[in-house]
Amino acid sequence: MTLCEKDKEFETNILTCSRCERLRHWCEKVSREKVLRFRNETYWGKPVPSFGSLDAELLIIGLAPAAHGANRTGRMFTGDRSGEWLFGALLKFGLCTQSYTGDSRDELRLVNVRITAVVHCAPPNNKPAANEIENCSFYLHNEIAAMKRLRIVLLLGAVAYHTFGSIMAVKPKDIPAFHHGAAYTLATGLKVIASYHPSQQNTFTRRLTEEMFNSVFERIEGEIHRKV
Repeated sequence: MTLCEKDKEFETNILTCSRCERLRHWCEKVSREKVLRFRNETYWGKPVPSFGSLDAELLIIGLAPAAHGANRTGRMFTGDRSGEWLFGALLKFGLCTQSYTGDSRDELRLVNVRITAVVHCAPPNNKPAANEIENCSFYLHNEIAAMKRLRIVLLLGAVAYHTFGSIMAVKPKDIPAFHHGAAYTLATGLKVIASYHPSQQNTFTRRLTEEMFNSVFERIEGEIHRKV
């Protein structure tokens, strides 16, 4: 099976998933009721597949699609302020082809990056339940295993940080406690870097600043261009 075929298989499996009844009900409800500013838009309202190639060297893992962000656009990490921060940084460091326009039909492409999430359906209050994280971890585990050129994983937020550790069977005592800039290397050589999530809660309060966020990508840029 080619990478393209495998990527299509991942997407199909995500799109047809119905493991979490609460999340499917919520996504569909939000898509029907909408919010005033998006009342004329057609919402995606389904599980959101990962964005980018399985051949990428960098994997970015967030928490989950936002109810009126990726649950609306159908493209991971787009349609909300968090996406504006992330794609702004990606563009600055040459990891995507253009600015995000707010329209998932644009020509934006990722460069050597794949973006995914711990949970592929928008959860109420942006808080997936433990069993919902566990249900979706199956997909993330297989996705990581399929990325044969993967060198760096960027984990956005504490939930992504701890979920990734669990999937990779990393003992908490063997890695740093979660904080912005936390980093470690797996026995396989895979580099892991953590950042505060670029949510409005973090950016509006300046818990996460643009300088802090860019510093993480500067480290990633150095690792990607480092000769093996």
